[in-house]
Amino acid sequence: MARHLVTSALPYINGIKHLGNMVGSMLPADVYSRYLRRRGHDVLYICATDEHGTPAELAAKAAGLPVAEFCAQAHAAQKVVYDGFQLAFDYFGRSSSWQNAEITQHFARQLHKNGFIEERAIRQVYSPVDGRFLPDRYVEGTCPHCGYDKARGDQCENCTRVLDPTDLLNPRSAISGSTELEARETTHLFLLQSRLQHEVEAWVARHEDRWPQLSSSIARKWLTEGLHDRAITRDLDWGVPVPADTWPELAAEGKVFYVWFDAPIEYIGATKEWSDAAPDGERRDWKSWWYEADDTVRYTQFMAKDNVPFHTVMFPATELGVREPWKKVDVVKGFNWLTYYGGKFSTSQKRGIFTDAALETLPADYWRYFLIANAPESDDSSFTWEHFAATVNKDLADTLGNFVNRVLSFSRKRFGDDVPAGSAAGVAEARLGAEAARLLAEYEEHMEALQYRKAAAALRALWSAGNSYLEEKAPWLEIRTDPEGAALTLRTAMNLIHLYAIVSEPLIPASAAAMRGAFALEGDTATWVTAEQAMSLDAVPAGTPFTVPPVLFAKIAEEDLDAYRARFGGADA
Repeated sequence: MARHLVTSALPYINGIKHLGNMVGSMLPADVYSRYLRRRGHDVLYICATDEHGTPAELAAKAAGLPVAEFCAQAHAAQKVVYDGFQLAFDYFGRSSSWQNAEITQHFARQLHKNGFIEERAIRQVYSPVDGRFLPDRYVEGTCPHCGYDKARGDQCENCTRVLDPTDLLNPRSAISGSTELEARETTHLFLLQSRLQHEVEAWVARHEDRWPQLSSSIARKWLTEGLHDRAITRDLDWGVPVPADTWPELAAEGKVFYVWFDAPIEYIGATKEWSDAAPDGERRDWKSWWYEADDTVRYTQFMAKDNVPFHTVMFPATELGVREPWKKVDVVKGFNWLTYYGGKFSTSQKRGIFTDAALETLPADYWRYFLIANAPESDDSSFTWEHFAATVNKDLADTLGNFVNRVLSFSRKRFGDDVPAGSAAGVAEARLGAEAARLLAEYEEHMEALQYRKAAAALRALWSAGNSYLEEKAPWLEIRTDPEGAALTLRTAMNLIHLYAIVSEPLIPASAAAMRGAFALEGDTATWVTAEQAMSLDAVPAGTPFTVPPVLFAKIAEEDLDAYRARFGGADA
């Protein structure tokens, strides 16, 4: 089996992320990683905080902290939230690590050696009031393309167009608000992407058939418009320093690499962090995942659509220009936006539900399931409290949770604390087994294809099959005339619960653990269910002790919704 390398777009360091960030990168990467592990694959899921650039400096300034201290605290705060969502990273690193600095500088030296980096004198925005050059995000203004008046000097949050500070209309300093800006000459390093255009086009053509349409269309749009040479250094105090052995004058001026250049390299850097963090006696070979690994590693990236250009065009250009056999992505799973009542979630404008507040409100599995079942894949999807409550109540509380509770509670009441034996399986059980195997295969197919909404629908159908079987057999009536038949029905339903526990784990890990923990099944080490096992439904034999777990999912009542809308906003948000 090929090894699977999985990365999700690096969450930026300035603040706790919102649900849109979660569903657009980290959560689907976690679900896929969990699924692959349960299917027996060797998986490495890497992520990190993206810590360089002007927003980090501005956020640290606002917090009254040195930027390094601010980033350390923010990294720890984000990690607490991701642990709460049960994101099973193999390693969650930091782009400010020395490992990332070392590899970033190596890439820059190689690109320079191969003729893909050059020094250029440019005119850059300077603020006399602040006494400094203003890198991209230190300049705000009006986007020349869509008219959004809070666009940043690197990218418009509204239309996602990549910008330069000098493109902005009515520019102002993000530090002081001063509009007394002027252009002065300074020298920066430029990555000559124009020289790599044809190589990137050929690389995209070889890989895009495995990408969703969203990812390939964005890459093609950028390539059609043409790749432009872009500055990869900035005048900042915080970042990966330009190496003095290659560019002594720029190093003496304190130039650092622009965050868009070093952040993707942090996927490699974080893997080296993971390797270096190995406990005594364990050897981790980070380079085998990244170097000369085309035939041994399948690499899948997850990100929202605003990050797709950097990962389908710009970072591949960097890797191609290095002229070394670094692993390039095989599949780029891009996502559209999750909106909040039709408006964009926004970290900078604090609009929408943020992940820490989500966990304070309801358990992680509620959010995990809803977000995956409504993932913004083919188009944008909207979060509303009404839709969220309907999904939780119908799918989780009624379809799955109620099935588990009534089967186990009724069996304990009538047959005691052990799984009952009952009569031999009959036609209804054979029909159920065949349906379970069919739906399991459908679920697996959609998970393999990274079709999350379809995968969730197949899993929901699998849960519904149990309810249909229970309604057909009606053990609460069956027990009056055929106790052995009722015992068979309950034993079969308990085996379904065990099956649900195994295959639902990628989406709802805490609830899956509770379902599985209900059975004192000795030697229960299964990680997945085969078609044959789904058809036979005999993994939990008669006589197995069981307990009734607490209610898996509490319904969301109308008064709860009123409270949530009052706290977070509703249709008028």
